Amino acid sequence: MRRREFIGFVGGLAAWPLTARAQQSKMPVIGYLSELPVGVNGNAAFQRGMAELGYVEGKNFAIEYRAKPESLPQAAADLVRRNVNAIFAATPGAVATVIKATTSIPVVALDLESDPVARGYVQSVARPGGNITGMFLDIPELSGKQLGLLKEIVPRLSHIAIFGIPGLNAPQFAAAEMAARAAGVEVEVLEVRVADDLHGAMEAARLRHMEAGILLSSPLMFTSSKLIGDLALAKRLPLISLFHEFPRNGGLIAYGPNVTDIFRRCGEYVGKVLHGARPSELPLQRPERFDLVINLKTARAIGVDVPAYLQQLAEEVIE
Repeated sequence: MRRREFIGFVGGLAAWPLTARAQQSKMPVIGYLSELPVGVNGNAAFQRGMAELGYVEGKNFAIEYRAKPESLPQAAADLVRRNVNAIFAATPGAVATVIKATTSIPVVALDLESDPVARGYVQSVARPGGNITGMFLDIPELSGKQLGLLKEIVPRLSHIAIFGIPGLNAPQFAAAEMAARAAGVEVEVLEVRVADDLHGAMEAARLRHMEAGILLSSPLMFTSSKLIGDLALAKRLPLISLFHEFPRNGGLIAYGPNVTDIFRRCGEYVGKVLHGARPSELPLQRPERFDLVINLKTARAIGVDVPAYLQQLAEEVIE
């Protein structure tokens, strides 16, 4: 190799890391904001959704994770300061926070508790109109289906508890109470705002002779599945949750959207935003896959029978 060629070759090697860093710095960056730790299954599904649009983390996009931060407002403000290309707000609190933090950075939301139109997040489901789109539950009839499942397991059900946060779960509370009244079932609302409230709420349900209960969705209900299952078992109280983790952690039954599919579809929407789609023109999405999960071991322990046809309908039966 000639001296001039050799010098050029070595110079190229020296410049390569700078070139690589420059290319990497041009990658689009996604902000990931959540009240909860990054779940392995949810994050993997989110990444699959991104991959369907051609995006692979570390190859052609990067993620700035702000999961379970000490302060959601500070975490959101930091992502805005970094001028990320889009923000995935993965919990109701993250959604409410990021909406206050920016009106320009595209936001893909995952919120199974809020009515996005009533809260003023968007102008309409079909045309959000601002910088936010994403996945919202917004299916009031779900509470009626959960009540119907409980009535199949507790045939003479007449007195039911609804566990949740009235402010956060307002649409779900209203739908559950309406479904119960239509079925001739008396309802009592038991507020659960923090994990320490669960012990008192479950004991209140026992003392008031409630025969079953509906757990409204919230990050707390998701992260406290094991504790709730243990308490319900001790009180012999049949409970139904939106989250499949509940029966997998010892609870009785769950009927709700497939969370893995939800994360995947959110990843798709973030990919579309990176491709240039405007959130204002991306219709809000609703869950499409709903699964029934039953824990028969828990059913036997609390003394209830799960009809055979429900077991056949279930996506998963835990023996």
